[in-house]
Amino acid sequence: MEGGTEKRKQRDQNQQEKPYRGIRMRKWGKWVAEIREPNKRSRIWLGSYSSPVAAARAYDTAVFYLRGPSARLNFPECIEDADERQHELSAAAIRKKATEVGARVDAIQSSIHQASSTDDQSKSSSRVVEKPDLNEYPSPESSDDNS
Repeated sequence: MEGGTEKRKQRDQNQQEKPYRGIRMRKWGKWVAEIREPNKRSRIWLGSYSSPVAAARAYDTAVFYLRGPSARLNFPECIEDADERQHELSAAAIRKKATEVGARVDAIQSSIHQASSTDDQSKSSSRVVEKPDLNEYPSPESSDDNS
């Protein structure tokens, strides 16, 4: 029974580390995507991204062009250009399409992240009370005397 618990714990840990199919995280925090070509030992490098969503979208694009509509996708609702699947694409063409999608999603994700962090900073700065200058004499209108 302990072996099953260990395997379950390992699977849960892998799920936390790898939130999407076809991607992995480098030691320094970048997310990368690659896919194995069907019936070959070689892999198609799909790029390195700052967000896991961008890497997963690049993987989805590549797996769709390799395996068609029956492919298991991370984001099945986001696949574009379904008509182009009718003709076979080379590994280089698949890499190009996947990296274009990944780069576009990565740019969107980073702009969203920057906008939310900027909003957070402006909200927190508006809440910060200015510290008084202790070397300055108080002016009569700023005095708190109620006499």
